Amino acid sequence: MATFIGFLAILMWSLLALLAARSGAVPAFQLAAMTFAVGTLVCVVPLLRRRGALRVLRQPPRVWLVGVGGLFGYHALYFAAVRAAPAVEASLIAYLWPLLIVVGSALVPGERLRWYHVAGASIGLAGTALVIAGRDGGLSFSPAHAPGYALAASAAVFWAGYSLLSRRLAAVPSEVVGGFCAATAVLSLICHLLFEETVWPATGAEWGAVALLGLLPVGAAFFCWDIGMKRGDVQLLGAASYLAPILSTLALVAAGEAPVSASLALAAVLIAGGASLAALPLFRRLAGGAGRSRTVRF
Repeated sequence: MATFIGFLAILMWSLLALLAARSGAVPAFQLAAMTFAVGTLVCVVPLLRRRGALRVLRQPPRVWLVGVGGLFGYHALYFAAVRAAPAVEASLIAYLWPLLIVVGSALVPGERLRWYHVAGASIGLAGTALVIAGRDGGLSFSPAHAPGYALAASAAVFWAGYSLLSRRLAAVPSEVVGGFCAATAVLSLICHLLFEETVWPATGAEWGAVALLGLLPVGAAFFCWDIGMKRGDVQLLGAASYLAPILSTLALVAAGEAPVSASLALAAVLIAGGASLAALPLFRRLAGGAGRSRTVRF
């Protein structure tokens, strides 16, 4: 069940590009501040339903360092990366995080890294490269953009580290994510005031897109991801995360924001195949259960 809840986060993240495109010309840090503020409200709902809600937020400094460092650190580094390097290359490098989660899971207590985990995540990365290159006009890495590439790689490390460390903090209630979102909103607002000019959404549709960003990809998604990382199949979720860019592109296609292409179809096959390979133990368990069910006597 926890793995399924974690997968819901991946589905919600697939709406990120479409909703961001429909949110108008709101600057990156301002958009982060607005959406994380909405996301805080989403995460506060399950917090208020819990007895001793304030005690949930009384966590050791290391918990807050991991949570806020993961949420704010990833977004700050990614925004800086796409300013210092072309968005296509920066996005691809930042999407190393699912592979890092799969490989890094070998360090998580109770997890064993197998060849099909690494192979599945690597195939998914290849599919993601096709999606991003096909959507943005191709890949062209240049030494001149090395600082931007380094920032994107750091973003991938931050998110993978946050996800894996969440497993080690499994005893911490997932409701504390609401506090992480609130702190990230405040830090994003500070960065916005320091580095950006304020631009408000111009239409009701743009305000709606901002609200949906906060409700789903930024709010509920992080809550679901925390549950998946703490109690679900880390390796399967890591490999399945490569479904996000293909689903994101399909959402853009359905909304008329991107064209259909042969590379998109091939990427879908690669990503689905990679996720299936990483899920090999799950299929074996299901097959074993089906085999046992056929031996039941009536």
